[in-house]
Amino acid sequence: MSENKKLIKGLYNWTFLTIVIVAVVLINIISSFIYQRYDITEDQRYSLADGTISYLEQSDNFKSRLNLKIYLEGNLPAEINHFRNAVEDKLQEFKQYTGNKIEYQFINPNVGTEKEQQELFQNIFAEGKGILPMDLVYMKDGSQSQLMLWPGAIIEYGGSTVQSVQLLPGSKTGRPYQLGNMSSIIQNSINNLEYMLISALRRATQETKPRIGFLHGHGELTWPQTQRVRALISPYFNIADITINDSVHALENLDGLIIAQPRKRFSDKDLFLIDQFIMRGGRLMCFLDQLKLNTDTLESTGTAHTTRYSDIRLDRMLFDYGLKINDNYIMDARCLPKQVPLAKQAMIPWFFNVMASPTTHPITRNVEPVNLEYTSEIQFVGNNKNIRLTPILTSSTNSTATGLAPMVNLALPLNYGKNPELVSNPKSEANKKCLAGLAEGTFKSHFRNRISEAYAKNPATKTLESSSKEGKVLLVGNGRFIENEYDSMPNKLGTGYQFRPKQLNNLQFNQELINMKIPHFFGNQDFFQNMTDYMLDDISVLDLRSRQIDIHEINSGKIKLKATFYKVLNIGLPVGIILLLALFFGFIRNKKYTN
Repeated sequence: MSENKKLIKGLYNWTFLTIVIVAVVLINIISSFIYQRYDITEDQRYSLADGTISYLEQSDNFKSRLNLKIYLEGNLPAEINHFRNAVEDKLQEFKQYTGNKIEYQFINPNVGTEKEQQELFQNIFAEGKGILPMDLVYMKDGSQSQLMLWPGAIIEYGGSTVQSVQLLPGSKTGRPYQLGNMSSIIQNSINNLEYMLISALRRATQETKPRIGFLHGHGELTWPQTQRVRALISPYFNIADITINDSVHALENLDGLIIAQPRKRFSDKDLFLIDQFIMRGGRLMCFLDQLKLNTDTLESTGTAHTTRYSDIRLDRMLFDYGLKINDNYIMDARCLPKQVPLAKQAMIPWFFNVMASPTTHPITRNVEPVNLEYTSEIQFVGNNKNIRLTPILTSSTNSTATGLAPMVNLALPLNYGKNPELVSNPKSEANKKCLAGLAEGTFKSHFRNRISEAYAKNPATKTLESSSKEGKVLLVGNGRFIENEYDSMPNKLGTGYQFRPKQLNNLQFNQELINMKIPHFFGNQDFFQNMTDYMLDDISVLDLRSRQIDIHEINSGKIKLKATFYKVLNIGLPVGIILLLALFFGFIRNKKYTN
């Protein structure tokens, strides 16, 4: 009987051991095919944005298979290997939503013969249009080592190479990166990894690009003045320069239209064509200056009067769409400082240079404050239930509006003291003024009761008195916020001039503030990019472009105060748990065999 018990017990033990081993093997096999992790961070830094998930889940975005070749493999320093693993983690998450539509492979570019390596390097570099190499200097085994990396990916789509993406910055000629100084660069790249990859996938898979036109003929910003914003959106949109010139077909084949700082009167014919463009579901983006200010007079005399621009008439049409721009300026305590020469107080808060506050709308969510100098107030008007009116940018709660066509005086800020209160209750939300507004929905034509005879009698014109499908109209009370500073130089042929934006990006920084070492960053560039994406119905990267991941600095004071406690805890707690388990199982064993 005892022999049978031993046999049964042995069989039980071996069966149990077999089940455990099989379970462990199965769990490992299943886990190799299923990628899952849980993000418990406060800012959800390890989770994909909603726009990314929506983009990846749409199978129409991937008509063919995407293949990414990432040239980060081999014997890499630990910091670079950490970044390489972060790239793979992100691509694994992408594959959860796309399946086999996205494939990737990590390649070591430093294998093979020297000739094969050089050929690969040339293909990757693509004469400066592909991946830029990174020269890296680091310490290994007590001596200094140097490594050349190709920190990027080549994207193949539909059987051909269509895109490259730089994941870490390339080295400037003769200036290698020190690995010890790379921590912040690597962390920033990890934070921006999702945006970089999704942007590259968008460019690679985009079969047709929406067409955006910059309108001319009414004193609008010129091509040299808008070079920088054109470069920002050109990978995703076809850009055209449009002059109507009485052509009824001028705005055909356009998806979006930008009117930036017009200063001349619009004719009935021009307004009619723009109106009908909106009735067909077009997307209109207007940046208007209602008042003209001579800044040279202001600087030299300390005072300048504002005058209204000649009646451009475009604002009247926008009124019918629910958007009104006032002939005033907004003064805001949240503003940039201004240097005043030959004055007792060299720096004054310049209330007219407003740092516009973003709202929770996708266009401006998490965007840095937008720099709007001499901006007017936008108001919502009308009661059309088919139009949704939304503020996009506002002033702060400590702000107010001037009267109509005000006089501007450099001495004005001095009247408010060191802690200016521009309104009686500077914390009230009611004080916020709208600086950029959006109207969405179905509109009624501005010309529904007064169609221009020149077009009404034209058989080529198909007049719509209301929207045939939803349109969007956005109005900003500042016409110059996208204007870039630029240099001009004679071209090589001597027949004209070449124009290029200045090295300092004035859409993000101000040279005077940099010289004074005043920290600042403008969101004008992100705002414009988000605006065009939203207006043209592409919201896949809105959250990503302005996503903020806060890297909190370690509190050195707490480290000194509590370092010993955590050292003891980290060493003693595991040992203590093992000792407690040993005592517990010893007690159970003694009790079992004593009985």
